[in-house]
Amino acid sequence: MRSNVAKRHLLKYERKNQPLLSRRAFAKRLAASAGLSFGLILVSLAAGMAGYHFLEHQSWVDAFANAAMILSGMGPLGTLNSTSGKIFAGLYALYSGLALILAIGVVIAPIVHRFLHRFNLDADS
Repeated sequence: MRSNVAKRHLLKYERKNQPLLSRRAFAKRLAASAGLSFGLILVSLAAGMAGYHFLEHQSWVDAFANAAMILSGMGPLGTLNSTSGKIFAGLYALYSGLALILAIGVVIAPIVHRFLHRFNLDADS
């Protein structure tokens, strides 16, 4: 039950008629969003490493390098030899593009909300 409350608190922003969140609380919200984003990137990187290691039989270091390059949008470093590895790389590249956009959105959302909330409070004054 406690994690449910924490999850709702992370995603709950103040409403139009509520005062602006304190700087300390905003910093906590921003840190929580960054942590969530970082966790998404780590899980995505681990999934990519596992795919390259088990489907392409790459060493863990090579798997890390390829997964990190695709996750960052740069593309794979080495050639892919198996059909399953090529299919995985294509699907992982599609997923990585969306995961990166999601991770950035999670970090930026509290900043945009605070800006819009402050703008709305100034407009009401």
